[in-house]
Amino acid sequence: MERHSYFVYIVASKSRVLYIGMTGRIDRRIWEHKNDLIEGFSKQYRCHRLVYRESFGDVRKAIDREKQLKRWSRAKKVWLIERVNPTWEDLAEGLGEKQVPPLAS
Repeated sequence: MERHSYFVYIVASKSRVLYIGMTGRIDRRIWEHKNDLIEGFSKQYRCHRLVYRESFGDVRKAIDREKQLKRWSRAKKVWLIERVNPTWEDLAEGLGEKQVPPLAS
């Protein structure tokens, strides 16, 4: 049986506007964010930098975690990011986001 991975992630704009999402293909999703292919909030605020991510083997746990993080205050989200990424570096380097085209719609 193939093991699946699911990711909860936070992308940020240069001014540190935050967007939280969940995906099974972190490389493709970050490529889509960086290229403004996802309509809505993240495109409007240019949330292009991956600043936080967690992986899960169970999709239900990933969905629950995404919902939990979305309920948190901004201060708590910033605390979480800065625990693992104090300088808000783009963690997408090495994901292959520049070579990954989006799935056909």
